[in-house]
Amino acid sequence: MDCLPVCQRGLPKKVGIRYNEHNSNMNEATVNKTDITVRYLRSYEPIATEPLQTDNLSDSRKRGNSMKFTKMQGIGNDYVYVNCFKEKVEDPGEAAIKVSDRHFGIGSDGLILIKPSEVADFQMDMYNADGSRGAMCGNGIRCVAKYVYDYGLTDKTSVSVETASGIKYLDLTVENGKVVLVKVNMGAPILEAAKIPVVSEKEQVINEPLLVDGKEYRITGVSVGNPHAITYIDDVKGLDIEKIGPKFEFHPAFPDRVNTEFAKVLDDHTVEMRVWERGSGETLSCGTGACAVAVASILNGYVKEEEVTVKLLGGDLKIYWDREENLVYMTGPAAVVFDGEIEL
Repeated sequence: MDCLPVCQRGLPKKVGIRYNEHNSNMNEATVNKTDITVRYLRSYEPIATEPLQTDNLSDSRKRGNSMKFTKMQGIGNDYVYVNCFKEKVEDPGEAAIKVSDRHFGIGSDGLILIKPSEVADFQMDMYNADGSRGAMCGNGIRCVAKYVYDYGLTDKTSVSVETASGIKYLDLTVENGKVVLVKVNMGAPILEAAKIPVVSEKEQVINEPLLVDGKEYRITGVSVGNPHAITYIDDVKGLDIEKIGPKFEFHPAFPDRVNTEFAKVLDDHTVEMRVWERGSGETLSCGTGACAVAVASILNGYVKEEEVTVKLLGGDLKIYWDREENLVYMTGPAAVVFDGEIEL
């Protein structure tokens, strides 16, 4: 029998090897004066195989249950976007959980499906990182506008998008054939407590006290297609948002849970904020949240009734509340990160 070579740093130069046959297929070599045991196959039987015939398999089986996607971000608020004119997602909630995982998935704040619409140019169907259905995302809808133009689904620079919060209208700024800025008509802000919803005896919740985790906060409630609670604090950067954010999100005052903005006024036209989004946790940016902060800051008299710059972790957004029309406009960038395909 041929000897099995043993190469190991630290072994003596002359090593005695004893072979003990255990069965017809496996041998054991024991190295003297060490605890090393080497096992190896002595013989094997070839297995007859035939090539897999794939001609009769469907495209989905040939590809596996895969999904083509584009990852995009609006000042750091990143989502995975799927062109449902071409792709089909069987279980969007489960898909959102998988793709959003930043260690085992793509990494995102959620999943947004771009679909045909019977009432607008396109439909945006969004899901949060925990798989729950989302109503509206300001950063997300800007990315939808960029996608449909940059990827050739439209050549119009003014588009309408159907969302769970109604139809939104967007104006695109194009440079060198690509969208660089998107202005979104976010519609009228909702201030009635029952419609946000916020549990309150008052019709509107503006600078009202709320006890959260044993501490009193003053909150202003605004809906911009989804519920927001805005509270003003002195130290935005030092806030332990991972601790306090869920306390707001699941507070009984908010029947549908809530997005919470922790804001600080810098001057009469600038506000900084951090956001805890329901279903996603802290994100680098939230477009509807920035709109809600601008509206709340005007209602509380903290800023002038003109364009407000809202500074978020991911960048700045320009928000304008037209009081005569009672419409909120948001302007900001959108960017493609990469395209890919993932097995679901």
